[in-house]
Amino acid sequence: MSLQSLDPFFRPKRVVLIGATARPNSVGSVLARNLAAFGRDRIAFVNPFVSEIDGVAVHPSVADLAVPADLAVVAVPPEAIVGVMEEIGAAGIRHAVVITTGLGHGPGSLLEAMTAVARHNGIRVLGPNSAGLQIPPIGLNASFAQRAAVPGDLAFVSQSGTLTHAALDWAARHGIGFSGIAVLGDAVDVDFDEMLDHFALDHRTRAILLYLESIRDARAFLSAARAAARSKPVVVIKAGRHAAGARAARSHTGALAGVDAVYDCAFRRAGLLRVADLDEMFAAAETLSLVPRIQGKRIAVITNGGGAGVLAADRVVDLGGELATLGDDTLASLDLALPPGWSRGNPVDLIGNAAADRYGAATRAVLADSGVDAVVAINCPTPLAPSRLAAEAVVEAVADYRRGRYDGKPLIAAWLGEDDGWNSTFARARIPALETPHGAVEGLMQLVRHAEAQAALTATPADVLAGFSPDRARAAAVIATALADNRLWLKASEVVELLTAYGIPIVPVLAAADSGEARRLAARLLAEHRSLVVKIASPDIVHKSDVGGVELELSTPEAVGAATDEVIARAKAARPGVRIDGVTLHPMIVAPKAVELIAGVTDDPIFGPVMVFGRGGTAVEVINDRALALPPLDANLARDLIARTRVARQLQGYRDRRPVDVDRLAIILQRLAQLVAEHPAIADIDLNPLIAEADRLTVVDARVTLVADSPASGGAVHHPRLSIRPYPTEWEEFIALPNGRSVFVRPVRPEDEGRYLAFFSKMTAEDMRLRFFQRVHDLGHAFVARLTQIDYSRAMAFVALDPENGEMLGGVRLHGDPGGGDGEYAVSVRSDLKGVGLGRALMMQIIRYARRERYGRIHGEVLAENRQMLRMCERLGFRLTPDPDSPEIIKVALDLRSTADGTKV
Repeated sequence: MSLQSLDPFFRPKRVVLIGATARPNSVGSVLARNLAAFGRDRIAFVNPFVSEIDGVAVHPSVADLAVPADLAVVAVPPEAIVGVMEEIGAAGIRHAVVITTGLGHGPGSLLEAMTAVARHNGIRVLGPNSAGLQIPPIGLNASFAQRAAVPGDLAFVSQSGTLTHAALDWAARHGIGFSGIAVLGDAVDVDFDEMLDHFALDHRTRAILLYLESIRDARAFLSAARAAARSKPVVVIKAGRHAAGARAARSHTGALAGVDAVYDCAFRRAGLLRVADLDEMFAAAETLSLVPRIQGKRIAVITNGGGAGVLAADRVVDLGGELATLGDDTLASLDLALPPGWSRGNPVDLIGNAAADRYGAATRAVLADSGVDAVVAINCPTPLAPSRLAAEAVVEAVADYRRGRYDGKPLIAAWLGEDDGWNSTFARARIPALETPHGAVEGLMQLVRHAEAQAALTATPADVLAGFSPDRARAAAVIATALADNRLWLKASEVVELLTAYGIPIVPVLAAADSGEARRLAARLLAEHRSLVVKIASPDIVHKSDVGGVELELSTPEAVGAATDEVIARAKAARPGVRIDGVTLHPMIVAPKAVELIAGVTDDPIFGPVMVFGRGGTAVEVINDRALALPPLDANLARDLIARTRVARQLQGYRDRRPVDVDRLAIILQRLAQLVAEHPAIADIDLNPLIAEADRLTVVDARVTLVADSPASGGAVHHPRLSIRPYPTEWEEFIALPNGRSVFVRPVRPEDEGRYLAFFSKMTAEDMRLRFFQRVHDLGHAFVARLTQIDYSRAMAFVALDPENGEMLGGVRLHGDPGGGDGEYAVSVRSDLKGVGLGRALMMQIIRYARRERYGRIHGEVLAENRQMLRMCERLGFRLTPDPDSPEIIKVALDLRSTADGTKV
């Protein structure tokens, strides 16, 4: 859906309130009073039972409006909602804020009927059950809040009306203003994704604040959130962190993936900053607004109270920061400025009688220390030295530092006690001032987390899977066989086949129906292995050890046969009536110095497949050392998933334990993510334990369950349940050019940054100007990352590669509105390859893609002097139109619904 379709919510010309009333303390009367501030000539009231409200005429129906409106605010009883929406549609109003509550849910409800009428008439709906909308910069208050927000640069989007009212009260007390406030309510139409897209592009909005209780469309939300977080801070409160309704686990993996933990990993993947409450939310917003960046997380603390300094230092470590080690020059400077009893370390304790001169000297010295990335300055009120004078000294020291060599090193103040003027002193200097040391440290660490999130969003991963091609057909055949047998689980031998197809190492397995067959198979296996393991084989037994279904270190066929009878008997006794297929035989892996890990994928009802990694073994839930991630994974994301666990420290080696090859482990996680992305029938995978040694990574036991009625496996269709659209393998192909040369065309990947740099180095300065409409001087990481790191849900870029050496020969990209429909293209070909038909081939590829994705139109801008490109556009059926505002530019557009293939016949 085009973002322009939301404009009347944020810039309406005229607003009509349907359900206006003068009845005291009613929603309709509060709405009428609040809307009056928008201007009486820009509002209209509708109520068939009222003739006038505060001097404003009230119309009996929407059809009676003398001047049309483009935004309706609806506050009518539930039984009237369907008829009112029909009136709105007949009047040509296409945007409505629906305040009405009590519409019910489900088939046959008023909510369903209202939604159907709105969709039939093309009405965009905010709500129902919404507390309304406020756009303070234009004076619009279409809400029933008792307090109007003041203009500012924060956007607040919430699912809760009462929480929004609390936020307004909090903001009023702290002098915080808003660029927009929207309460989604039941969100039958407009949801978080479109709000994020709007405020991400809104020049008046510096940061976006979210309060959410649940997400319905995870892919749309994450796509919008990732795009917004690249341009400005997005801070989120998620309610229900300890919800009791977590689903029952089908595996160890499922047990470890708690509901709130999945939200947490989704926010992390999108680059959002999560906070616990309103205080933290607005503190983070204030800090992020006043301090644009931070270079590291080495924190120094300056204080006149030793206890407050220690508390702040503890909080720094608790939140993942580091206490800076002060340099010798800094200590020498502080020795000259402070009394002999000062702490001579970090925290810098100025002593309780510290006056303004000590604060100024300490601040100058610590800011100048190259080993310090940020400073927390704390003042505890004493009768010996006014807090305001200490604040002024700190402000002056910061100003001196910034005049000298400001490098983004922030200082955050924590001034305790009554305000004797210090608050305004810091405000004028644009220095964040929090009310507690904890708050100051937390605000500072939000800066650190935001910097880390921005770096993660644009980091270029290593291309470790280059050349890796899984046997997709083999894996698909295994899954198809199970589903054809009406099984939603894979046999042990099938699991081995599946994982092997994707290069995931797993010990071999043989299945035996009874003890006789087990003895015969054991004789064969024992010729190659010293001892064997027998495990019960049953689709109904998830954890084999729970029923005594595992026997270890069996070194003779007779021992294997006896163990088979024992595990079958124990399983039948422990779980009467379960299906038992016999046993499986495995080589015994003896690894006394190994670390047992777990890796797996489970299905979350909101976010779809979720990856789990951590410490494995039989006590995996008790240990509960795990981290989560949303597939797909690149090398950076896989390594980050490993690093976020406690067991990661063990993998580095200790005492006589050699370190595990973490790069190889990350590749296994990437391949596991790819397996799930390319085979939608997989519901859960449990690799436990995954034995990790210095020279070996091996899956010892694994379980795979399936889901029926899923799309075809093998990568032909992207996974419908993945909340982040994966790399579209189906668009990889070889294309023959008119001269007979074959090129490999595929979607761009983040790993292509090096290819782009080499590609641009072989383009002339003139060709670069024609492509980017200006001379391009900066080809650094930030520039190229915007070209290579795209969201496949809302953009596509194809690169043409030389099949022999992998060099980039050309590229084409398409950026559309978040909902598709209309997209802008750009194409470029290496300067030495012009005229061979590559540009046309790439254009045909992007046109084909746009049709498949149901774009209605693609368009672009071409310099009038670029005759070769304009001729190609004409041949492909584009309409060429001079830009009336820029004669040097020709606008080109192709209506994809005009011909069968987008070309002129």
